[in-house]
Amino acid sequence: MIEKKITNYEKAVLIGIINKEQNEEKVKEYLDELEFLTYTAGGEVYKRFTQRMDIPNPKTLIGTGKMEEIEKYVQAHEIGSVIFDDELTPAQQRNIEKQLRCKIIDRTSLILDIFAQRAQTSYARTQVELAQYEYLLPRLTGLWTHLERQKGGIGMRGPGETEIETDRRIVRDRITLLKKKLTKIDRQMETQRGNRGALVRVALVGYTNVGKSTLMNVISKSDVFAENKLFATLDTTVRKVVIGNLPFLLSDTVGFIRKLPTQLVESFKSTLDEVREADLLLHVVDISHPQFEEHIESVNKILSEIKSSEKKTIMVFNKIDQYEHETIDEDDLITERTGKHFSIADWKNTWMEKVGDRALFISALNKENLDEFRKRVYNEVRDIHVTRFPYNNFLYPEHLDQY
Repeated sequence: MIEKKITNYEKAVLIGIINKEQNEEKVKEYLDELEFLTYTAGGEVYKRFTQRMDIPNPKTLIGTGKMEEIEKYVQAHEIGSVIFDDELTPAQQRNIEKQLRCKIIDRTSLILDIFAQRAQTSYARTQVELAQYEYLLPRLTGLWTHLERQKGGIGMRGPGETEIETDRRIVRDRITLLKKKLTKIDRQMETQRGNRGALVRVALVGYTNVGKSTLMNVISKSDVFAENKLFATLDTTVRKVVIGNLPFLLSDTVGFIRKLPTQLVESFKSTLDEVREADLLLHVVDISHPQFEEHIESVNKILSEIKSSEKKTIMVFNKIDQYEHETIDEDDLITERTGKHFSIADWKNTWMEKVGDRALFISALNKENLDEFRKRVYNEVRDIHVTRFPYNNFLYPEHLDQY
């Protein structure tokens, strides 16, 4: 008899700041995403707290009145984690922990925790461990509250380091060791990429949880892990794909997210080399998500940071089967028509028609419009192939009936 698996989710509350840079609506969107991150990490959100502050409190980020309100709620409901949407300084984290007496996590720490859960290979685990140690180093003081006052007096004047200094040295040594290990693995990965020959390389990029791995499985007929959670894929997967009579390499990369921790961008640089060295990018977008346009901006920003924004890119709007638009009654003369009222046909007539020489609209899960997708990818890959190997032009004639 199979035992029923019971998942115990950790109780959590979320905290967001409303200011000039992020209004109330935007903070709600960020907290929605933070709640999904919390769920992915194994937590259950009980309540959200927001505060309007133009200048954050340097000691606790939020005001004293709001802190007291949160403290009462945390104690009354036995909350295990308080999660901030913005990054906390080491001092702020210590001060808040002292007052709330529970686990204090910021967005960066939460994302690092999810990456640690998701890392499967030795390579991914090394990258995540390096990012975690770099995040931990300036916060070590908060972990040693029992050493707040160094003991003095007779018999307590000893040589050597204090415990916290020893720990800092151990962490720095570990960071150096992990960087050396990553450098060695990077060389191996570079050799692997070099051994793939001159095949055209296509990379799937996009926000996390937009369906890249599902699309990879459909196109390459493989079984890459896919799940409706954030950061289901951390390791880059490369598959040889043949469309018609044309082979090429397709890689599935780690998903991007808003406010992506700089430690992760740095430690995952080698993984992102698959994007840097790709000949063609397929930018996958979840059109059913209310903030998909902001997701596009976030991905483009990271592509720019890794110097890949000028590459040939096809925009692929996925999950059209889940897309729902709001309607306006004919006699409604007050409601202003915005993007949330656009149908798929309406979106096709906007900027999407021009971006990336005409965007594609598909459903990888239901396999809608995949023939059009294959034809488009085939034509783009063929153009790159023929440019690279002019003598191979006759080997790959353009026949639309081969799909």
